[in-house]
Amino acid sequence: MSDFAPRIDCLQYANWSEKIFREMRAGGLDAVHVTIAYHENFRETVLNIERWNRWFEQYPDLIMKGRWARDVGAARETGRTAIFFGFQNPSPIEDDIGLVEVLHDLGARFMQLSYNNQSLLATGCYEAEDPGITRMGRQVIKEMNRVGMVVDMSHSADRSTIEAADLSARPIAITHANLHSWQPALRNKRDDVIRAVTQNGGMMGFSAYPHHLKGKSDCTLQDFCEMIARAAETFGAEHFGIGTDLCQDQPDSVVEWMRVGRWTKEIDYGEGSAAAPGFPPQPDWFKDNTDFPNFETGLRQIGFDENEIRGLMGGNWLRFFEENFIPRGFTAESAGN
Repeated sequence: MSDFAPRIDCLQYANWSEKIFREMRAGGLDAVHVTIAYHENFRETVLNIERWNRWFEQYPDLIMKGRWARDVGAARETGRTAIFFGFQNPSPIEDDIGLVEVLHDLGARFMQLSYNNQSLLATGCYEAEDPGITRMGRQVIKEMNRVGMVVDMSHSADRSTIEAADLSARPIAITHANLHSWQPALRNKRDDVIRAVTQNGGMMGFSAYPHHLKGKSDCTLQDFCEMIARAAETFGAEHFGIGTDLCQDQPDSVVEWMRVGRWTKEIDYGEGSAAAPGFPPQPDWFKDNTDFPNFETGLRQIGFDENEIRGLMGGNWLRFFEENFIPRGFTAESAGN
């Protein structure tokens, strides 16, 4: 692993703006994994990449496109934040396995195999039954392993996640979730699921999204860090990082797109209030990216040592990037790492 201590947030879906990019810099974030597709098809995803390319052109002093792990260090050295692309659904590949490599070439580094519902690849965590990874899913996992795209199971059901961890020849990730034993939300992960991911070398990022916190918006930083301590003691601190799921400045109407997309005519309220399917208030210790250093403060207060804190704040994610963004058969040098 590189010898510097990066700050990495491995999942955000903010309403992007110059203000947020500047707040990333104020919070010292060296890299952020950003969602660029929920239900978009291939062409719509390309339009989202075009939008990001314009932001890279407009704000070259604040952000840069991340492709390889070494870009995290390059961002740190130049005072910028590296942006890594990911999908919360496999919809951008449609029904075409060949688009995995095309989208990796365009910069995609993470793809969830399902988003709450059953997909062509795997089962989402809101389905009543989970038959596991599909025939196409098995082939897509192999292709993702080959090209260097991370299998993300953040919104997937238990059996599908365990099977993905076992089927994948490379470690997989849960980029944004918490312990189900701490807060029993559908999206939070049970111990057997976390064990399957971590024992195969995978990573999990802890989420500050209120519906997945104990006490929701009133969750304290101490409670959050005590959860991290429990996970680290059980599974090993080296397998964890931060994936806040920050949806800053998004209008409540975006929740409808996230949960409903085009698959239903009815409102899907998910785990939020049935009367108001909007975004809940963030806890007071993490309202925006300027608060990112609070995680470090909380981890230190709860008793983590400095090496563990370096890992949890981003070093563990950086090691994971170094090992898993490179296409099979490439060397670190040829892939730019």
